[in-house]
Amino acid sequence: MTNRTASVERNTLETKISVSINLDGTGKAKFDTGVPFLEHMLDQIARNGLIDMDIYCKGDLQIDDHHTVEDIGITLGKAFAQALGDKKGLFRYGHAYVPLDEALSRVVVDFSGRPGLHYEVEFKRAMIGSFDVDLFREFFQGFVNHAGVSLHIDNLKGVNAHHIAETIFKAMGRAVRMAITEDPRMAGIMPSTKGVL
Repeated sequence: MTNRTASVERNTLETKISVSINLDGTGKAKFDTGVPFLEHMLDQIARNGLIDMDIYCKGDLQIDDHHTVEDIGITLGKAFAQALGDKKGLFRYGHAYVPLDEALSRVVVDFSGRPGLHYEVEFKRAMIGSFDVDLFREFFQGFVNHAGVSLHIDNLKGVNAHHIAETIFKAMGRAVRMAITEDPRMAGIMPSTKGVL
């Protein structure tokens, strides 16, 4: 197994971000972003995906959380693309259904090299604490665009906004874990008839 790690920095006038990941980790995570609810959700990806993840961001939170959340998605996507390399030997596809009490969500991912987001989530309220739920889409769009994945996120049931969000991010972690697992029967083989992803 190759060393599937990456460290990416992204600095703009709005955010300064560093992301380090180990795709073959144990789910350990450290965050310092200034957005506690996002950190709680990122921890779900790390734990359920068994991905070690360190994310630091100094963003323009005096304006709002938008740039921080979106740019973390972008930088995390870049780190995934770097860590996966040519993607030979991957299962490539992953899916997960995750419940939490009354909420149930499904996430399906394809590390296809082509960005695409299908996001069907309706929250019953606009805020979870001080976090604007509209920013979840921005996070996933940034990730998709820079990781080069096709990502389908569907909340199937749910009333409590926190539960809905948590099922989405837990399912994301599980689906990604399945997709990036190395398939011993495909060792060294590109999982595409095109010969490239």
